Amino acid sequence: MALSEAEVRHVARLARLALTDEEVAALAPQLTDILGYAEQVGEVAADEVEPTVHPFALANVVRPDERRASLPRQDVLAAAPAVEQDRFAVPRIVAEEG
Repeated sequence: MALSEAEVRHVARLARLALTDEEVAALAPQLTDILGYAEQVGEVAADEVEPTVHPFALANVVRPDERRASLPRQDVLAAAPAVEQDRFAVPRIVAEEG
């Protein structure tokens, strides 16, 4: 199945890509090849293969939770660019209602 230049332009528009005529001409055969490879993958006899999310068994590696002392508040605030009422001062990004 060969993609036409009109189809390439349509896909580019859906992806919000601005392509030149030269890019469209170059991409049409490349995308046709990609679709051909995808068809070949679909033809693989995989009826006996169990669907998987990942090819390897994975396990989260996390450290156990342990209580420990935190940094002193004054040391942390001393490194802040701005402090207000014993807290980090940051620019307001949401307007207050009312």
